[in-house]
Amino acid sequence: MITARNEANLKEAAASIGGDVGWHVANVGSEVAAEKAMKATVERFGSIDVLVNNAATNPYMGPLMDIESDQMTKTAEVNLQSVVTWSQLAWQLSLHDRGGVIINIASIGGMTVEPEIGYYNATKAALIHLTRQLAVELSPTVRVVGIAPGLVKTDMAAALWEGREAAMSGRLPRGRLGESADIGFGALFLASDAADWITGTTLTIDGGQHLVAAFGRPDEALSDTDNEKSDRHLVGIEKE
Repeated sequence: MITARNEANLKEAAASIGGDVGWHVANVGSEVAAEKAMKATVERFGSIDVLVNNAATNPYMGPLMDIESDQMTKTAEVNLQSVVTWSQLAWQLSLHDRGGVIINIASIGGMTVEPEIGYYNATKAALIHLTRQLAVELSPTVRVVGIAPGLVKTDMAAALWEGREAAMSGRLPRGRLGESADIGFGALFLASDAADWITGTTLTIDGGQHLVAAFGRPDEALSDTDNEKSDRHLVGIEKE
């Protein structure tokens, strides 16, 4: 079962995946929508075995001294609060009795300091801790693990890599930016029985980005042109 706010995008994604794929329109920040989506999943498939908390938003780029209250509220609501809400529902409706896996998609930004997206990164740092907390609280029935992606070529992150891909790729040990499949394969492993003795940890998948200190230097901050792109691509966009 896949969920997002946009029905057209869901239909397209479901068709591209193939197989027995359901979809349900839901805004992850809404508890009512979350409950409807979870119940629809149980009705369609009989249970919930794996929950992937993958939604995120970043309505602001810039220094923390200029971020507004509603921007902080929105970021925390989607990036952190929704993880607890959806995990609660999955636990109550299925995981409590059957066991299973919860996978939280964090970010390597939650492990470092960088310009422009400090509050977003703070919510991801909190999500990494929340993953550890849930792993203890839901043990031994449920494994809770995380993934911390580096810079992946998604629409949400377009302002960070469009027009700069070659230069940024050259700084990475693997020599390229990430693709969605790189994160997907990591999630498949963590959800599988092969990862049965892994819980409470967050797997870094970043092409070696965390090894290169210069990658996020403040003097490498976005240019004025890149900041214009940031306004266009990141403000008000959610990845679900």
